[in-house]
Amino acid sequence: MTEAAVQIYDTTLRDGAQRAGISYSVEDKLRIARALDELGITFIEAGWPGSNPKDALFFERARAETWRHATLCAFGATRRAGVAPAEDANLRALVEAGTPVCTIFGKSSRFQATEILRTTAEDNLAMIADSVAFLRAAGRRVIYDAEHFFDGFAVDPAYALATIAAAADAGAETIVLCDTNGGTLPWDVDVAVRAARAQLGEHGPRLGIHAHDDSDCATASSLAAVRAGARHVQGTINGYGERCGNADLTAVIPGLALKLGRSALPDGKLAALPAVARLVAEVANLAPDDHAAYVGVHAFAHKGGVHVAAMMRHADSYQHVDPALVGNAARFMVSELSGRANLVEKAAALGLGDLDADTAAAAVRTVKEREADGFAYEAADGSVALLVLRARPDHAPPFAVDGYRVVAGNRGAVTTSEATVKLHVGDRPVHAAADGDGPVHALDAALRTALTPSFPELAQLALVDYKVRIVDGVAGTRAVTRVLIDWRHGERRFATVGASPNILEATWQALVDGLELALTPPKSPRSQHARADRSLSW
Repeated sequence: MTEAAVQIYDTTLRDGAQRAGISYSVEDKLRIARALDELGITFIEAGWPGSNPKDALFFERARAETWRHATLCAFGATRRAGVAPAEDANLRALVEAGTPVCTIFGKSSRFQATEILRTTAEDNLAMIADSVAFLRAAGRRVIYDAEHFFDGFAVDPAYALATIAAAADAGAETIVLCDTNGGTLPWDVDVAVRAARAQLGEHGPRLGIHAHDDSDCATASSLAAVRAGARHVQGTINGYGERCGNADLTAVIPGLALKLGRSALPDGKLAALPAVARLVAEVANLAPDDHAAYVGVHAFAHKGGVHVAAMMRHADSYQHVDPALVGNAARFMVSELSGRANLVEKAAALGLGDLDADTAAAAVRTVKEREADGFAYEAADGSVALLVLRARPDHAPPFAVDGYRVVAGNRGAVTTSEATVKLHVGDRPVHAAADGDGPVHALDAALRTALTPSFPELAQLALVDYKVRIVDGVAGTRAVTRVLIDWRHGERRFATVGASPNILEATWQALVDGLELALTPPKSPRSQHARADRSLSW
């Protein structure tokens, strides 16, 4: 890594685990660490070996792994007041962890030294120097985290700078300035980092930044620190961390590469960020943030008709970077805010061929009318496709629905549901009935019973998910209900939507759309954006 490059130090396994609701197993931590190593992260903070048995076991397991890109770091504190380094259990545990790098934190303000550590400001300086020197003598590289540096600098800059000088003089290779409480603004970070660089000299230790997000400035502060001279950034994947979280590396890393021109990952790895973000969310058992900068599935989604029309002319008209650079793609949404451009682009993306202006206009009118009735097409690409197809004068549906009936009740302790459907396949009327575990299952079974003899390919159609939402709760049990069904048909994935005050009618609409779309083969996508956005291909 060149001097102009920035080291990325990931602390997802320690700081990230301090987020409320996250608890990683040893296997979880190994899985995340392997993904970070494959991504090309410079350092992985693996945990605090002296704090709990789980972290100690992780270090034992990690020693058997082969790490291609990343260097593992053990984390701990400076020695305790009044205790020699060799007698300090925390420092001994760091050495015994066997990592080539140890990261220790110490206090950067008189207040923290006297009120939290209950020692003197002078002894705090000695604790920092002694701890770094002890680890260096044990053959370890040392990264020193200057905890509460920015708060300390704001009150007593001379003392804050003295603490990092003590670590540097004792042999720390990197000094990391920590916005521990997350309240420092980016322009104040800039001032403090420049002062630290002047204190340590241009040829002194590498400077780093560790920002928390309590004022929603962690990403901005990290980038500001790099502009001011830092060449080491600490953070977590997805910004997970205690309280409001840490600097989100999935935003910081693209910011460094695409905005500041600072390489932070090996060539070709930037596009892997979305996959790593999803993996960490999955392991943490948290829903991914679909609107996260750069990596969220909606980070480059366009909904307004004016925006989509402009995007069709120039891809950069409403995008600050090419989404492909970060492994993402542009997406075009259809809703009551859409114009004809949305439908034209969506039709191409869905493999429906070119859409003429009259058909697009008719489809837009239908979208606006139906969304006023409770439908929502943003997440229902399958229903959008059918809406476009049905707007064409030459559309010939594979079947036509005449009606349905559902009977549900119980006989003693047994709940029963039965559905009857009437439809036409060409000129032939079809009448079928089926029982089900509930009314939705009965309707689906009756439709398949009626259609499968004519269309055996429906055997491959699977209902993946079924979601129900009340659109307007003020109406109570008379409220409009929206039903969204996710389908899988071989390699195709799509969703359909229905809406009605009658939940069975809403379900029927979404079911019929799903079966009709499964019997309508798509054409090849023609849109430049659609080729990049594989998720839109149904």
